[in-house]
Amino acid sequence: MSGMSGFVEQTVSGRGSGVHVVHGGAGHPVLLLHGFPQTHLAWRHVAASLAEDFRVVCADLPGYGVSDPPAGEDGPARYAKRVTAARMVDVMRELGHERFSIVGHDRGALVALRAALDHPDTIEHLGVLDVIPTIDNWAALNGIGGVFAFHLYLLAQPSDLPERMIAADPDAFFGHFLDTWTAAADAIPADIRAAYLTAARAPRAIHAICQDYRASAFVDAEHDRIDRDAGRRLTMPVLAMWQDPGDTVLPFDPQRVWADWAPDLRTHVLPCGHFLPEERPDEVTAAIRDLIGEDER
Repeated sequence: MSGMSGFVEQTVSGRGSGVHVVHGGAGHPVLLLHGFPQTHLAWRHVAASLAEDFRVVCADLPGYGVSDPPAGEDGPARYAKRVTAARMVDVMRELGHERFSIVGHDRGALVALRAALDHPDTIEHLGVLDVIPTIDNWAALNGIGGVFAFHLYLLAQPSDLPERMIAADPDAFFGHFLDTWTAAADAIPADIRAAYLTAARAPRAIHAICQDYRASAFVDAEHDRIDRDAGRRLTMPVLAMWQDPGDTVLPFDPQRVWADWAPDLRTHVLPCGHFLPEERPDEVTAAIRDLIGEDER
Protein backbone atom coordinates (compact mmCIF):
# COMPACT_ATOMS: atom_id res chain seq x y z
CA MET A 1 0.00 0.00 0.00
CA SER A 2 1.53 3.28 -1.11
CA GLY A 3 -1.36 5.58 -0.21
CA MET A 4 0.58 8.43 -1.86
CA SER A 5 -0.98 9.70 -5.06
CA GLY A 6 1.47 10.73 -7.74
CA PHE A 7 4.35 8.74 -6.26
CA VAL A 8 5.93 5.75 -7.96
CA GLU A 9 6.61 2.57 -5.98
CA GLN A 10 9.86 0.74 -6.56
CA THR A 11 12.08 -1.86 -4.93
CA VAL A 12 15.75 -0.95 -5.13
CA SER A 13 17.88 -4.10 -4.94
CA GLY A 14 21.46 -4.32 -3.79
CA ARG A 15 23.72 -5.81 -1.13
CA GLY A 16 21.49 -8.90 -1.23
CA SER A 17 18.26 -7.20 -0.17
CA GLY A 18 15.55 -4.95 -1.53
CA VAL A 19 14.52 -1.57 -0.13
CA HIS A 20 10.99 -0.44 -0.87
CA VAL A 21 10.70 3.22 -1.84
CA VAL A 22 8.16 5.63 -3.24
CA HIS A 23 9.35 8.69 -5.09
CA GLY A 24 7.91 11.69 -6.86
CA GLY A 25 8.42 15.33 -7.72
CA ALA A 26 11.40 17.05 -9.30
CA GLY A 27 14.27 19.15 -8.06
CA HIS A 28 16.77 18.82 -5.23
CA PRO A 29 16.56 15.24 -3.82
CA VAL A 30 15.29 14.69 -0.28
CA LEU A 31 15.16 11.30 1.45
CA LEU A 32 12.53 10.86 4.19
CA LEU A 33 12.86 8.03 6.73
CA HIS A 34 10.11 6.88 9.09
CA GLY A 35 10.23 5.69 12.69
CA PHE A 36 8.79 2.95 14.94
CA PRO A 37 6.33 1.31 14.44
CA GLN A 38 5.57 2.81 11.06
CA THR A 39 6.38 2.71 7.35
CA HIS A 40 7.03 5.30 4.64
CA LEU A 41 3.34 6.25 4.93
CA ALA A 42 4.25 8.38 7.94
CA TRP A 43 5.49 10.99 5.45
CA ARG A 44 2.40 10.98 3.21
CA HIS A 45 1.38 14.61 3.93
CA VAL A 46 4.87 16.10 4.07
CA ALA A 47 6.05 14.24 0.98
CA ALA A 48 3.10 15.37 -1.12
CA SER A 49 3.78 19.00 -0.27
CA LEU A 50 7.56 18.81 -0.68
CA ALA A 51 7.16 17.11 -4.07
CA GLU A 52 5.85 20.41 -5.45
CA ASP A 53 9.45 21.70 -5.37
CA PHE A 54 11.76 18.77 -4.63
CA ARG A 55 12.49 15.21 -5.70
CA VAL A 56 11.16 13.28 -2.72
CA VAL A 57 12.05 9.68 -1.85
CA CYS A 58 10.40 7.86 1.07
CA ALA A 59 11.86 4.49 2.08
CA ASP A 60 10.78 1.65 4.34
CA LEU A 61 13.66 0.91 6.70
CA PRO A 62 15.19 -2.60 6.34
CA GLY A 63 12.78 -5.18 7.76
CA TYR A 64 10.01 -2.61 8.16
CA GLY A 65 7.10 -2.24 5.77
CA VAL A 66 7.82 -3.96 2.47
CA SER A 67 11.62 -3.69 2.66
CA ASP A 68 13.64 -6.88 3.04
CA PRO A 69 15.71 -7.47 6.17
CA PRO A 70 19.37 -6.68 5.54
CA ALA A 71 21.35 -9.48 3.93
CA GLY A 72 23.97 -11.48 5.78
CA GLU A 73 24.24 -13.43 8.99
CA ASP A 74 21.46 -12.51 11.38
CA GLY A 75 22.40 -10.36 14.35
CA PRO A 76 22.13 -6.80 15.69
CA ALA A 77 25.21 -5.69 13.75
CA ARG A 78 23.23 -6.15 10.52
CA TYR A 79 20.82 -3.48 11.77
CA ALA A 80 23.45 -0.98 12.95
CA LYS A 81 22.50 2.52 11.87
CA ARG A 82 25.87 2.71 10.12
CA VAL A 83 24.92 -0.27 7.95
CA THR A 84 21.41 1.05 7.25
CA ALA A 85 22.74 4.52 6.46
CA ALA A 86 25.19 3.09 3.92
CA ARG A 87 22.33 1.10 2.39
CA MET A 88 20.24 4.27 2.05
CA VAL A 89 23.14 6.08 0.37
CA ASP A 90 23.33 3.17 -2.08
CA VAL A 91 19.59 3.38 -2.71
CA MET A 92 19.76 7.07 -3.49
CA ARG A 93 22.70 6.56 -5.84
CA GLU A 94 20.79 3.81 -7.61
CA LEU A 95 18.00 6.35 -8.10
CA GLY A 96 20.51 8.81 -9.56
CA HIS A 97 21.23 11.02 -6.55
CA GLU A 98 24.89 11.33 -5.59
CA ARG A 99 24.19 14.11 -3.09
CA PHE A 100 20.93 14.73 -1.24
CA SER A 101 19.26 15.98 1.91
CA ILE A 102 17.93 13.56 4.49
CA VAL A 103 15.22 13.92 7.14
CA GLY A 104 14.23 11.23 9.60
CA HIS A 105 11.76 10.74 12.40
CA ASP A 106 12.46 8.54 15.44
CA ARG A 107 14.40 5.45 14.23
CA GLY A 108 14.74 7.00 10.81
CA ALA A 109 16.33 10.07 12.38
CA LEU A 110 19.04 7.89 13.93
CA VAL A 111 19.78 6.46 10.48
CA ALA A 112 19.80 9.97 9.03
CA LEU A 113 22.23 11.14 11.73
CA ARG A 114 24.59 8.25 11.01
CA ALA A 115 24.39 8.96 7.27
CA ALA A 116 25.36 12.56 7.92
CA LEU A 117 28.26 11.60 10.19
CA ASP A 118 29.60 8.84 7.94
CA HIS A 119 28.90 10.45 4.55
CA PRO A 120 29.34 14.21 5.01
CA ASP A 121 30.20 14.72 1.33
CA THR A 122 26.92 13.08 0.33
CA ILE A 123 24.44 14.54 2.83
CA GLU A 124 23.77 18.24 2.18
CA HIS A 125 21.19 18.89 4.91
CA LEU A 126 20.06 16.85 7.92
CA GLY A 127 16.71 16.91 9.68
CA VAL A 128 15.99 14.92 12.87
CA LEU A 129 12.53 14.73 14.43
CA ASP A 130 11.73 13.88 18.06
CA VAL A 131 14.90 12.00 18.90
CA ILE A 132 18.37 12.58 20.28
CA PRO A 133 21.53 10.61 19.43
CA THR A 134 21.63 7.08 20.80
CA ILE A 135 24.50 7.66 23.20
CA ASP A 136 22.79 10.73 24.68
CA ASN A 137 19.48 8.94 24.96
CA TRP A 138 20.89 6.01 26.94
CA ALA A 139 22.78 8.41 29.22
CA ALA A 140 19.62 10.40 29.94
CA LEU A 141 17.39 7.47 30.91
CA ASN A 142 17.19 7.09 34.65
CA GLY A 143 14.58 7.00 37.38
CA ILE A 144 10.96 6.97 36.22
CA GLY A 145 12.07 8.00 32.72
CA GLY A 146 12.71 4.32 32.11
CA VAL A 147 9.02 3.58 32.66
CA PHE A 148 7.98 5.65 29.66
CA ALA A 149 10.84 4.30 27.54
CA PHE A 150 10.34 0.68 28.56
CA HIS A 151 10.29 -0.51 24.95
CA LEU A 152 13.94 0.49 24.54
CA TYR A 153 14.92 -2.06 27.15
CA LEU A 154 12.40 -4.73 26.21
CA LEU A 155 13.12 -4.79 22.48
CA ALA A 156 16.87 -4.82 23.06
CA GLN A 157 16.85 -8.00 25.12
CA PRO A 158 19.46 -10.35 23.58
CA SER A 159 17.22 -13.43 23.69
CA ASP A 160 14.06 -14.03 21.66
CA LEU A 161 11.91 -13.07 24.64
CA PRO A 162 10.59 -9.83 23.11
CA GLU A 163 9.71 -11.55 19.81
CA ARG A 164 7.76 -14.21 21.70
CA MET A 165 5.97 -11.67 23.90
CA ILE A 166 5.03 -9.38 21.01
CA ALA A 167 3.85 -12.30 18.85
CA ALA A 168 1.22 -13.12 21.47
CA ASP A 169 -0.68 -9.92 20.55
CA PRO A 170 1.26 -7.70 18.12
CA ASP A 171 -1.67 -5.38 17.44
CA ALA A 172 -2.01 -4.59 21.15
CA PHE A 173 1.73 -4.01 21.49
CA PHE A 174 2.30 -1.79 18.48
CA GLY A 175 -1.12 -0.19 18.81
CA HIS A 176 -0.18 0.95 22.31
CA PHE A 177 2.47 3.28 20.88
CA LEU A 178 0.35 4.51 17.99
CA ASP A 179 -2.39 5.42 20.47
CA THR A 180 -0.47 6.77 23.47
CA TRP A 181 2.19 8.70 21.57
CA THR A 182 -0.38 10.64 19.53
CA ALA A 183 -1.86 13.86 20.87
CA ALA A 184 -4.21 14.45 17.92
CA ALA A 185 -6.74 11.61 17.73
CA ASP A 186 -7.26 11.95 13.97
CA ALA A 187 -3.57 12.19 13.02
CA ILE A 188 -3.37 8.48 12.19
CA PRO A 189 -6.68 7.51 10.55
CA ALA A 190 -8.02 3.97 10.67
CA ASP A 191 -6.71 2.88 7.26
CA ILE A 192 -3.18 4.12 7.96
CA ARG A 193 -3.21 2.59 11.44
CA ALA A 194 -4.30 -0.71 9.91
CA ALA A 195 -1.47 -0.51 7.36
CA TYR A 196 1.08 0.06 10.13
CA LEU A 197 -0.22 -2.86 12.17
CA THR A 198 -0.40 -5.18 9.17
CA ALA A 199 3.25 -4.47 8.38
CA ALA A 200 4.47 -4.66 11.98
CA ARG A 201 2.68 -7.87 13.01
CA ALA A 202 4.51 -10.06 10.51
CA PRO A 203 6.98 -12.31 12.36
CA ARG A 204 9.79 -11.15 10.09
CA ALA A 205 9.03 -7.53 10.94
CA ILE A 206 8.81 -8.20 14.67
CA HIS A 207 12.27 -9.76 14.58
CA ALA A 208 13.68 -6.91 12.46
CA ILE A 209 12.31 -4.30 14.85
CA CYS A 210 13.84 -6.07 17.84
CA GLN A 211 17.18 -6.34 16.04
CA ASP A 212 17.00 -2.64 15.23
CA TYR A 213 16.68 -1.84 18.95
CA ARG A 214 19.35 -4.38 19.91
CA ALA A 215 21.67 -2.60 17.51
CA SER A 216 21.04 0.68 19.32
CA ALA A 217 21.94 -0.90 22.64
CA PHE A 218 24.94 -2.95 21.62
CA VAL A 219 26.36 -1.36 18.45
CA ASP A 220 25.14 2.16 17.69
CA ALA A 221 25.97 3.69 21.05
CA GLU A 222 29.59 2.65 20.63
CA HIS A 223 29.75 4.21 17.18
CA ASP A 224 28.39 7.44 18.67
CA ARG A 225 30.89 7.32 21.51
CA ILE A 226 33.83 6.93 19.15
CA ASP A 227 32.66 9.91 17.11
CA ARG A 228 32.05 12.06 20.17
CA ASP A 229 35.42 11.22 21.70
CA ALA A 230 37.10 12.05 18.39
CA GLY A 231 35.35 15.42 18.32
CA ARG A 232 33.43 14.67 15.13
CA ARG A 233 30.60 17.06 14.42
CA LEU A 234 27.95 17.49 11.76
CA THR A 235 29.29 19.68 8.99
CA MET A 236 26.00 20.44 7.19
CA PRO A 237 23.00 22.58 8.22
CA VAL A 238 20.89 20.66 10.75
CA LEU A 239 17.23 20.92 11.71
CA ALA A 240 16.09 19.40 15.01
CA MET A 241 12.39 19.33 15.87
CA TRP A 242 10.64 17.80 18.84
CA GLN A 243 7.32 17.77 20.61
CA ASP A 244 6.54 20.18 23.41
CA PRO A 245 6.61 17.96 26.52
CA GLY A 246 4.12 20.18 28.36
CA ASP A 247 4.31 19.63 32.09
CA THR A 248 6.63 16.65 31.70
CA VAL A 249 10.19 17.40 32.71
CA LEU A 250 12.54 15.80 30.20
CA PRO A 251 15.71 14.16 31.55
CA PHE A 252 17.70 16.00 28.87
CA ASP A 253 17.70 19.32 27.02
CA PRO A 254 17.22 18.61 23.29
CA GLN A 255 18.56 22.03 22.35
CA ARG A 256 21.80 21.48 24.25
CA VAL A 257 22.20 17.89 23.05
CA TRP A 258 21.89 18.79 19.38
CA ALA A 259 23.99 21.93 19.72
CA ASP A 260 26.86 19.73 20.91
CA TRP A 261 26.69 17.77 17.65
CA ALA A 262 25.65 20.45 15.16
CA PRO A 263 27.40 23.85 14.93
CA ASP A 264 24.90 24.98 12.25
CA LEU A 265 21.63 24.22 14.03
CA ARG A 266 18.07 25.44 13.84
CA THR A 267 15.34 24.04 16.13
CA HIS A 268 11.55 23.96 16.38
CA VAL A 269 9.33 22.77 19.21
CA LEU A 270 5.78 21.80 18.22
CA PRO A 271 2.66 21.38 20.38
CA CYS A 272 1.81 17.80 19.49
CA GLY A 273 2.60 14.18 20.26
CA HIS A 274 5.48 12.07 19.02
CA PHE A 275 4.36 11.68 15.41
CA LEU A 276 5.28 15.15 14.15
CA PRO A 277 4.98 14.48 10.39
CA GLU A 278 1.39 13.32 10.84
CA GLU A 279 0.26 15.63 13.63
CA ARG A 280 1.92 18.83 12.36
CA PRO A 281 2.68 18.21 8.67
CA ASP A 282 2.45 21.87 7.62
CA GLU A 283 4.94 23.04 10.24
CA VAL A 284 7.28 20.12 9.52
CA THR A 285 7.13 20.82 5.78
CA ALA A 286 7.82 24.52 6.28
CA ALA A 287 10.81 23.77 8.49
CA ILE A 288 12.26 21.35 5.93
CA ARG A 289 11.82 23.91 3.18
CA ASP A 290 13.59 26.49 5.31
CA LEU A 291 16.41 24.03 6.06
CA ILE A 292 17.07 23.23 2.42
CA GLY A 293 16.64 26.81 1.30
CA GLU A 294 15.52 28.61 -1.81
CA ASP A 295 18.84 27.96 -3.58
CA GLU A 296 18.11 24.21 -3.80
CA ARG A 297 14.69 24.51 -5.41
